[in-house]
Amino acid sequence: MISTARIDRVQWQQLRVSPKTVWSFIELTDGDGRVGTGEATLGQREPQMRDALKRFEGTVIGRVPSVVDLDAIRSAAGAMPEFAVISALDQAVCDLNAQQRGISVAELLGTVLRERIPAYANINRGIAQRTPEGFAAQARQAIADGFTSIKIAPFDEVNLYGKANDDAATWNIEPGLARIAAVRDAAGADVELMVDCHWRLNRAAAEAVLAATASQQLYWLECPVPEEPELFDTIRHLRVQANALGVRLAGCEQMSMLAGFQPFLDSDAYDAMMPDAKYVGGLREMLRVGEALKARGVAFSPHNPSGPVCHAASLHVCAVSSAFTRLEVQYAETPLFDEIVGGVLPPAVDGAFALPAGTGLGVRLDILMAKTLATEDGFARHAS
Repeated sequence: MISTARIDRVQWQQLRVSPKTVWSFIELTDGDGRVGTGEATLGQREPQMRDALKRFEGTVIGRVPSVVDLDAIRSAAGAMPEFAVISALDQAVCDLNAQQRGISVAELLGTVLRERIPAYANINRGIAQRTPEGFAAQARQAIADGFTSIKIAPFDEVNLYGKANDDAATWNIEPGLARIAAVRDAAGADVELMVDCHWRLNRAAAEAVLAATASQQLYWLECPVPEEPELFDTIRHLRVQANALGVRLAGCEQMSMLAGFQPFLDSDAYDAMMPDAKYVGGLREMLRVGEALKARGVAFSPHNPSGPVCHAASLHVCAVSSAFTRLEVQYAETPLFDEIVGGVLPPAVDGAFALPAGTGLGVRLDILMAKTLATEDGFARHAS
């Protein structure tokens, strides 16, 4: 029998897990004690997200999950912290709805098309020593764990962010190029290597990076310059140059709703786009974006470099999407990725993940456990 218990509690959960990272979650509890969870991780925007949750929680309190309608707040939202909260609320509502029906979120969303989700390892946040050797060591470990595709963000020293600057001596791309070369050498020629620029380059620097890495056989170059309308011509130009070298151009990890992706589709900006379950505005909206990308011949490769709840939600979306190609996964930043959800997430096997078992998303937070592991410097860590 399907439960009709109403949502009677909304709770914000926040946990710093490393010097770089704070995970943020929203939990919804129904009258029968079930808890639905969503992830809203968005670095350094926690106060804005908490404020948005106070404004939005009335859309779910007192309602049965199956009839919750977030369309009004989705239509009115404009800022990224608002979309992060809306996306987390949607995940949590889907989680509760599926639990009340005794099915998985994937089954709630559609027909399960695949039992295993191919993924690539984002090894960047887990690299404490930002030397070429440190990058290479993390790459070797990910490959030993069965990943055949890895991603790094090597341009720590670059701060151009699209600004015109023709003085190559000030670009400071050399340390990043050294890290790329070290990872390629450690990984060998058969491992796919993605490079994320975090919008730090400008057109000339991005051109130089593509030329300098031609022998490294990159799989894709991601977010080379800021994704602003005045730079669409630059992005399109870089795609042409990258494609001529056999490299894809990827981006759009922070866009919300299909409308946020449409200008990039219309501009032929990217070979791959990366909707994120934390920002896109909802799991069904993420599927809608995926279908639009597929119709235009653009790869649907979800962005997923954060905590375990977004990971679980992304797995469920990828299991039912006919457009899906591959999923990003955060690799080895903290053991809490598994421990905070009780170790129930299936591990990667040959670079692919199974869906979590059970109903809903298949994960439940244990924030109290994580906080008991906090050390004197304030970071929750694995107990040794």
